[in-house]
Amino acid sequence: MEKTTVQQATGSVVVAAIQFSCSNNTKENIAKAKRFIREAASAGANIILLQELFSTLYFCQEPCEEYFSLAVSLNQVDDSFLSEFQSLAKELRVVLPVSFFERCNQVFYNSVIIFDADGSCLGVYRKSHIPESPGYYEKFFFSPGDTGFRCFSTLYGVIGVGICWDQWFPECARIMALLGADILFYPTAIGSEPQDSRLDSRGHWQRTMQGHAAANMIPLVASNRVGVEYTQYTDHRSHITFYGSSLIVDATGEIKIQADSSSETFICYAFDLAAIRKQRAAWGLFRDRRPDLYALLGTRDGQNI
Repeated sequence: MEKTTVQQATGSVVVAAIQFSCSNNTKENIAKAKRFIREAASAGANIILLQELFSTLYFCQEPCEEYFSLAVSLNQVDDSFLSEFQSLAKELRVVLPVSFFERCNQVFYNSVIIFDADGSCLGVYRKSHIPESPGYYEKFFFSPGDTGFRCFSTLYGVIGVGICWDQWFPECARIMALLGADILFYPTAIGSEPQDSRLDSRGHWQRTMQGHAAANMIPLVASNRVGVEYTQYTDHRSHITFYGSSLIVDATGEIKIQADSSSETFICYAFDLAAIRKQRAAWGLFRDRRPDLYALLGTRDGQNI
C-alpha cells in the first residue's frame, strides 16, 4: 500500500523526505525513487531527500565481497544512475541529495552527492562515522570519509548533509550549523537488530535528531527505508525490518510531520528560513558559545595529555 502525506506551513522553502522498500532489483528501486521525487515535486517540494543507499538492498547486513561491484566512481557519474537524478533535479527545479556507494581508486565510501535545482553538482559528502554491529557491517565496506562535515549553498538555502550513523553525533550537527546550514538532512537505513529482536532504537533515534535541531535551532529532515530485507548470500539467516518513521523537525525540535513505520510514502513541510535565521540570532546560542572551553572535544577520551 502506497500513500502520500503533505502538510505545509507558511514559509518559503518546502522540504520532503521519501521512504520506500528496496529489493535486489536496482532498476526498480531507481524507478520507484524517481516516481516519488516527481510526486513530491508536484506537491511543491523544493529539496527532496531519499534514504540511504536506496538503489540497492542494504547490503551491509552481510560482509560479502560480492557487493563491492555495486560501487560507482565519481569519474563515471555520467554513465551511472546518478546522472538520472542529476537530470531530474534540473527538469523539476529541485535540490536532490543522492546517497550512493562510492569507489575511489582502491577505497570505498558511503557518500551523498548534491545536485542543485539547475542540475549542477555541488559536491560530495563522505560518511564520517562508520558503524559496526550485527546486521550493520559497514566497516567491511566503507572507509571513514575524508571530506569533513560540509554544507552546500543551493538555490533554496544552505543545507548540511550527514549520513545515518552521523546523526547520533552532536559534533556533526554543530559543525554543519557553524558552517551556516539552514536545514540539516540525514539519509538513513536503520531498523531492527538481528542479534536481538527485543531491541528497538526508533524512539532514541528520533529524540537524538530532535535534540540536534533544538540545540542548533535548525530544522532537520531524515529519510529512512521501510520493509524487511534478508541477506542474499547467507541462506537468509539474517534479516532487518526497517522502521521508516521518516520525519521533519522544526528549529525548536518539534516534530512537524512524520511518516509511519511501514508505508511507502513521502512527507513535506514548509519553512520560512529568513524568519528562522532571525530567531536563531536573537536566541543567542551562537553568540554565547565558549569555544575556548571546548578543547576536550578534540580528544578521544577526555584526557588532555
